[in-house]
Amino acid sequence: METKIAVFKGKQVRRTIHYDEWWFSIVDVCEALSGSSNPRRYWSDLKKKLTAEGCSELYEKIVQLKLPAADGKFYMTDCANTETMFRIVQSIPSPRAEPFKRWLAKVGYERVQEIENPELATKRTRMLYKLKGYSEDWIEKRIRGIAIRGELTDEWQKRGAREDKDYEILTAQISKAAFGVTPGEYKKLKGLKRENLRDHMDDLELIFTMLGERATTEIHRNEDSRGVEKLGKDAHAGGSIAGNARKALEKRLKRPIVSRHNYLKEKESQKKINR
Repeated sequence: METKIAVFKGKQVRRTIHYDEWWFSIVDVCEALSGSSNPRRYWSDLKKKLTAEGCSELYEKIVQLKLPAADGKFYMTDCANTETMFRIVQSIPSPRAEPFKRWLAKVGYERVQEIENPELATKRTRMLYKLKGYSEDWIEKRIRGIAIRGELTDEWQKRGAREDKDYEILTAQISKAAFGVTPGEYKKLKGLKRENLRDHMDDLELIFTMLGERATTEIHRNEDSRGVEKLGKDAHAGGSIAGNARKALEKRLKRPIVSRHNYLKEKESQKKINR
């Protein structure tokens, strides 16, 4: 599930992809528009008000989806798609309502555009990484890695791994075989918390990650693997291919590939030194 933070007038609004469209956290929208210090209570009161006004059909269109909270964990949260969100916004008395509707139309439509033209999503991703200070060479590898990861998860979904937990376990098996550590252990090694691990890998770490995942995808296809147990064995095999290549390079370079180094922070430090 793809989850992102959008920002309206300095307020964060969590959103996630569900059935190929954006769904927004209703509590976040209530906070952004009402300015309430207790947006959860505000949403609870608003629900009662909508029920009293005969708008109970709205609840059939509200879905609980897992969204990240301030503590870094994911919790089930009331969410609405763009159309339903428009109707909820109309019930919130706020001078920000009209600007929010325009904002909502814009960010809600992004996903539709990306589905019709996937190249737009790639362009947006490239621009975001460039603004963060990543080099063009690194961005090329990261974009390619995203595509490879997408192909792998598509295979997992088709072959019986349908829950986020399955994806997490399979990913950990590839990582353990490729690098000797799980993604969670890797993040701790690099001193990361909520950050995306791959956004802080250097070129070689990205390359071996891609090799492990691409090898796993090809094994799935070649052996027509089905079921989580077989997918797990394939994940270990694909990760081991990358792991063996990593060990061979480490032996030649006489240094480890897996390290505490944080790619982006090192680039920023280097820029300061050059100045």
